[in-house]
Amino acid sequence: MKLDATTVMEKKLTIGLVLNPLAGVGGPAALKGSDGAELYKLATELGYESKVADRVSRTFEVLASCFHEFRVLTVSGAMGADLCNEISEHQPGFDFDVCVELELESGLTEPVHTIQAVQQLVDAGVDIILFAGGDGTAINIHDALDANARQLVLGIPCGVKMHSGVFAVSPEAAGIVLQQLIEGELVGVTSREVRDIDEAALRAGTVNAQYHGEMWVPEQHRYIQAVKQGGLEVEELVLEEIAAGLVELIQLGGVYIVGAGTTTAAIMDKLNLPNTLLGIDVIDDGIVVLSDVSEEALFRFLDAKMSSAAQGAATTKLLVTPIGGQGHLFGRGNQQVSPRILALIGRENLLVVATKSKLENLAQPGEQEKKGIRLLVDTGDRVFDSSLCGLMPVVTGYEDAVVCRLALD
Repeated sequence: MKLDATTVMEKKLTIGLVLNPLAGVGGPAALKGSDGAELYKLATELGYESKVADRVSRTFEVLASCFHEFRVLTVSGAMGADLCNEISEHQPGFDFDVCVELELESGLTEPVHTIQAVQQLVDAGVDIILFAGGDGTAINIHDALDANARQLVLGIPCGVKMHSGVFAVSPEAAGIVLQQLIEGELVGVTSREVRDIDEAALRAGTVNAQYHGEMWVPEQHRYIQAVKQGGLEVEELVLEEIAAGLVELIQLGGVYIVGAGTTTAAIMDKLNLPNTLLGIDVIDDGIVVLSDVSEEALFRFLDAKMSSAAQGAATTKLLVTPIGGQGHLFGRGNQQVSPRILALIGRENLLVVATKSKLENLAQPGEQEKKGIRLLVDTGDRVFDSSLCGLMPVVTGYEDAVVCRLALD
């Protein structure tokens, strides 16, 4: 299915904007998600704040030169209107209307609010639903739509876990896709899966990604993320080889921050150390001193270590692996590793590990020569993310490595 240029340009493109202001706040707090008011309250009590508005602002910054060519219909309060008012104060050409009024009794959004908002925006005749959140929000969007309708949607990634294929790879990438629609380019659309993980099971260390349905999204492979893929059983031997090489290094001592994933879990198993499969652990001189650590606790630990005369930054390493099928190295499921954490560690102290088949699966079919294989960085700080970009060695076996490019999209 193709969007005809004349159809798009007959009138201003109308964007239905919905924000989930609770999304993502549980990531840095090591809560594995933010589903529900209880977790949001806990995360905010720990000092963490929502970054949703900032990330949506980054999407609209890409569109600043064409504000006069589209209009936004949105929801009252923190679900859209607050941000739109802020943008319009600095950009008078920003055209928006609040067409959905919702009263939040608790002051916090619930799934029913997202569902109601989307249904009203669709009734208002929007061309595309632009939503900000994670997999839970994507499910709410899906539930609000008629299963037989081909309502175009696009997600700005703001959640902790984003296994669905309906998100742009970054806020800026969402802006680029929208710009292509606004300018009347022939943008294909395709049906992509909506998936979610049970957060309670996730906190217990079990990955249970369930298929929920499908939604229609712009088909721009470079800018839309793939559905998260699990590892393959045939890779077990390769994981053993990767683990064997890194175990020798880790046993020499020093501080190692171990990221989430089955690849890093294989290394911890080889070391006979306890591991948080979907969290961040810290090894100090061969002993796990912090398990499933939050961003704040990790920063305090590193700051104290690096302030000590006996501890230098060069002896602290961060062991991470990209998400299979998507390629995100930072910004998906490991928000505990924030820009300030990465700045303390230093780019030169990143140890990226992945099997070659995992890396090869990151290239879109037919696009290997055009795009190549790249690992994505989306911490929420675009300037800092840019400083991480460039070639990065990736350990792919025992004394074996390849070079991949770290990129923004």
